[in-house]
Amino acid sequence: MHSAKKCLALALLVGTGLSVTACGADGTDDYQGDYSRHKPLHVVGYPSRGSLETVQRTVWRLADRDPEGLAGLAVTGGTAADTTARNWVDAFGEAAGGEVTADFYDEGSTRQVVVLYFTGGRKKEVEVRIGEDDTWGVTLDETDPAEAARAPGWAPAAPGGTHSRSTAS
Repeated sequence: MHSAKKCLALALLVGTGLSVTACGADGTDDYQGDYSRHKPLHVVGYPSRGSLETVQRTVWRLADRDPEGLAGLAVTGGTAADTTARNWVDAFGEAAGGEVTADFYDEGSTRQVVVLYFTGGRKKEVEVRIGEDDTWGVTLDETDPAEAARAPGWAPAAPGGTHSRSTAS
């Protein structure tokens, strides 16, 4: 994940007029390449830069059907992250290749709940947050395939249905 942050920082320099192509050739993260190879993520709500980047990467790894890459985004690694990543790819990999809308709830300074809306009506709740190493990651702790594939019962039928605000605030 650390190399991903370094590559993102380099990719962000492009927006300032500098041309940087240092990522990707040696097997490290290639944010610009990922961005150009995937459908745009539709966004509702108020993500932070870290939460948005992490959700984008999560959807990209799902669309690529890349459980290893998805597990690499985990806040904490281990068997649970590996198993959950496989479960999510099995459940949502095909749908992630289509149109996806991410509805961001609450403010995203250190963590954010996001509901992913896939074409065809499927939904998935994910939590992204800052981990112990001060980088953003996704919580991967659904080792039961049925739990991993379950739609959030609290989420509205369409993105933005609760104005991207938690009812608990």
